[in-house]
Amino acid sequence: MRPTLWTRLDNLARQLTPFGLTILLVIVSQVPLHFPGVARISPMLPLIAIYHWTIHRPDLMPPYAVFVIGLLVDFLAGTPVGVNAIVMLTVYGIIYSQRRFFLGKSFPISWLGFLLVSAGAAMLTWIFVSTFYVRLIRPDAMIFQYLVSLAIYPLPAWFFLRWQQIFLRTT
Repeated sequence: MRPTLWTRLDNLARQLTPFGLTILLVIVSQVPLHFPGVARISPMLPLIAIYHWTIHRPDLMPPYAVFVIGLLVDFLAGTPVGVNAIVMLTVYGIIYSQRRFFLGKSFPISWLGFLLVSAGAAMLTWIFVSTFYVRLIRPDAMIFQYLVSLAIYPLPAWFFLRWQQIFLRTT
């Protein structure tokens, strides 16, 4: 029996939700947080999403989607075009190669993995931006962005896990 049009549309919508949610987080992450004494920062919400979906549903977050997300971050954040695309594809490749390790592990292990991956992503971004501008960029805002991202990681991670359990179990 062939699936109906509505069934196919429902499946398509479910399959596009990780990409759509990540795009939404790209937009939300561009609302800067103001902390006294620190430049405006934006948490690495899209990186959290890419980290989660690469571990749990890489079929729904393919490399070309990660590339588009990275370019969108570059355009909206004003970073040199391609920096976040390359960094996010690098994160995707590393996590994808190690996803068997992360599958089925406890939340603290997942958080530790994000701690390491996001530190590498922040350093790689800093290196690329400093190279682009041919001078060392002050790392204080990036370090604070990293720490804020680590602090808020549990909330989006929980949300993505619940979303996956509720909406993506049938795809």
